[in-house]
Order: sequence, then structure tokens, then C-alpha cells
Amino acid sequence: MANLRAGLIGLGMMGRHHGRVLGSLPGVDLVAVADPGGDVHGIAGGRPVLENIEQLIQQGIDYCMVAVPTIYHEEVGLALAEAGVHAIIEKPLAQDTPAATKVADAFEAKGLVGAVGHIERYNPALQEARRRLEAGDLGDVYQVSTRRQGPFPARIADVGVVKDLGTHDIDLTAWVTQQTFTAVAARTAYKSGREFEDLVAVTGQLSNGVVTNHLVNWLSPLKERVTIITGEKGAFVADTLTADLTFYANGEIATTWHDIAQFRGVSEGDVVRFAIAKPEPLRVEHEQFRDAVLGKEADIVTMKQGLETVRVAEACIESAKTGQTVTL
Repeated sequence: MANLRAGLIGLGMMGRHHGRVLGSLPGVDLVAVADPGGDVHGIAGGRPVLENIEQLIQQGIDYCMVAVPTIYHEEVGLALAEAGVHAIIEKPLAQDTPAATKVADAFEAKGLVGAVGHIERYNPALQEARRRLEAGDLGDVYQVSTRRQGPFPARIADVGVVKDLGTHDIDLTAWVTQQTFTAVAARTAYKSGREFEDLVAVTGQLSNGVVTNHLVNWLSPLKERVTIITGEKGAFVADTLTADLTFYANGEIATTWHDIAQFRGVSEGDVVRFAIAKPEPLRVEHEQFRDAVLGKEADIVTMKQGLETVRVAEACIESAKTGQTVTL
């Protein structure tokens, strides 16, 4: 079977990494790249460097990786859907809910494979946590808490911290628990002099009652990417910087005799850091999308899920503006 023909539009900070992975992905030929600003990072590797999405589509591509600024996601996504080209679009899916809805609907109407690049979902620590939650290792889940903070990134111009970074935590929380957000309350701060928020603290609730909280900023010299999932049998701590997953067991052993079974409290038990394989998340993301395009079983972030993440992110921004909890 012939290799899939892939294109890449957007050759900036993330585009260069996508180019590196696509250029070495088995079963895929990266045939051309595009960016109106040219190939500033030198990732084309002798391939044609084009100016826009129309020129890229003319190369006869099967699918496209879209890594342009968020404000152009809608325009580029709709052009690809119209041309019948599968696409994976960097997160967030689009700049707002109406735009994200148009893109998701366009791909669905054409029967195309569309995905969103919420890369944290493919972090080995969270992949392992998802598997173990599915197996019931934590029992009933009570809470998901995330912290994502670090220095200010010069690359972002068109969105604030909620849509750029907070969308990671919205997606991974919904995915790892297999639930949806039903309500959010948020507070934001503006410290850098830009029109967009630099810090957010979110409290959320999921569809089966799980409570969540998310602290996100790009104002901290401390770089932190941590997800803590607490349940009846203990807690998982996933550090996505090191891709480590640690289990803190609840030392209170639950009785199996239902007549006397009751909540017996919580105490410190065993602590286990799991030895897990650590493939590069970006490569896993691309492998999964390639398989989805080929019609194989694959775990991609669907555009419907990406749209839902944009809706939750906008609800966080709305809540911060009004001081009210927003019900989804």
C-alpha cells in the first residue's frame, strides 16, 4: 500500500516539531510544507515550501497538520474540509465556540477524519493513569486537581492562558475520567499588560460528581505540570514533565464484608512509582492520527471533543468576567 501523503502548514514553534515527526513517520510521506513567513526553522528538508493552504492542497495531500496561529484555524480548517482532506489541528480547535462548531461540522459533513492536537493526553504518565483508572485501581474517583504553571512563552499572541494552556487540562481531565464538565467557576488575573488573561484558577464539576480544580499561569519561574487524581483507594500523581506516575495507596484496607463495610478513613499507605515506557507524546499523537486516517482503531482527540473543550474554556472566561458559576 502506498504511503499517505501529508502536508504541514505553520512552521513556527510547534510546526518545527510536527515537521520533524512527520518527516520520519512510517507509512507517511511529508510532501510539502507551507507558511507565508517562510521556513524560518529550516525544517523543509528539500521539500517545497509554499505560501498558503490552497497551494498545499494542490500537492495532492491525503491529510494535513495545521499548526498556524489559533485565529487562522477556522479559515484553514474549512479550506481542508472543502477539499476533502483529513486534518489534525493544533489545540485549541478554533478561537471560539462558533468557529470550532463550523470546523467540526464541516469535517463531519464530509465524512473526514478530523482531530485536535491536545498532546498531553498522549503523555505516558496520563496514558498509564487512564489504563489504571479503567481497571478500577482507584475505585470511586473523588477529585482531579491540575497545576500547569511556568515562565511566559513569547510564542503566543492571540489567546490567553485559558485557551492556550488551560485547554490541555480541560481535555485531559475529561478524557482520563471519561466524563464531561457540567459546571465551572473561575477567576483570572492580567499582569503582563496584554489584553488576555495570564493566570486562571478554575473549580469545576464533572458529569458524575467528580470535583476538579485547575491552576494555570505563565507567570511562574517554577515550571510545573502535575495532575493529581484522588479516589477511594488512594491517589495518582502524574508529572507530565518527567512522564512519571506515582500511586499513593490509602492505608486503610476496606472490609469486604458488606454488613460492616463503611468509610474507614484515610491514612498513608504504600507509595509506588510505576516503571512505564516513555515514547514521545508527539510521535504517539501522529501515529494514532495516521492509523485513524487508514481506518484502523485509534485513540484521537476528535473534533467534537475539541469543540467541547473550547466551550468549557469559554465558560471559564465568562465565569471570571461575571463572577458567577457557569453551568454547561
